[in-house]
Amino acid sequence: MIRFHPPLAAAVLALGATALQAEEITVFAAASMTNALGEVERNFEAATGHDLAISFAGSSALARQIQQGAPADIFISANSGWMDALQAEGLLEDGTRFDLVGNAIVLVASGSDAEPVEIRPGMDLAGLLGEGRLAMAMVESVPAGIYGKAALEGLGLWDAVADKVAQADNVRAALAFVRTGEAPFGIVYATDAVAADNATVVGVFPAETHPPILYPVADLANRDIPAEAEFLDYLRGPEAKAAFERQGFMVMAE
Repeated sequence: MIRFHPPLAAAVLALGATALQAEEITVFAAASMTNALGEVERNFEAATGHDLAISFAGSSALARQIQQGAPADIFISANSGWMDALQAEGLLEDGTRFDLVGNAIVLVASGSDAEPVEIRPGMDLAGLLGEGRLAMAMVESVPAGIYGKAALEGLGLWDAVADKVAQADNVRAALAFVRTGEAPFGIVYATDAVAADNATVVGVFPAETHPPILYPVADLANRDIPAEAEFLDYLRGPEAKAAFERQGFMVMAE
């Protein structure tokens, strides 16, 4: 018979309880959250013992997967519209939705030393592009593309560049076009440009030219486990806030 001294027995029992309480949480998150949530994932798992399984893609693609029954627990969208659509279909747990962070959109140029550009009505963006393309996320469905098109329309520039736009499945793919030199310019989130090599932010689109860029988060209504509430609470806490701010997000949640 194996005998444990009381302190050792208590430690073993505690470890066993922790293992029994550990849960896996499936998170669907906008591609622009990749860097920040990578840090949040490591810290949350270390603090709680839970496991985060995060799938990153364009918010539109993730929302459609949820509508089709994908087994996600938490959704973090890069715009309110897709979260509104899920809420209208009764796919969110009541009372769990809140705005997590905010963002901005910027004009990036290929290379590490591009000259700044004044983003204003009447600027010759088409002339800047020349024979090149303007990389953007899908302008009718992916939030970064929707915001970018709205900004260009607000500045009176869309018609001049619409036929020069190279659309990508998500904002990270649009940035990749610029980083590799396939497109001389692109419109991406400020947070994506923070850590990008071989790309330079040359201008910031005025906030008044596009709808507010908010990232709502919510618990989905397909199942209910304690770890989901723990994760939402963690997202409001100081460690997550610091991670988001390091990536250039504006923290909204308190």
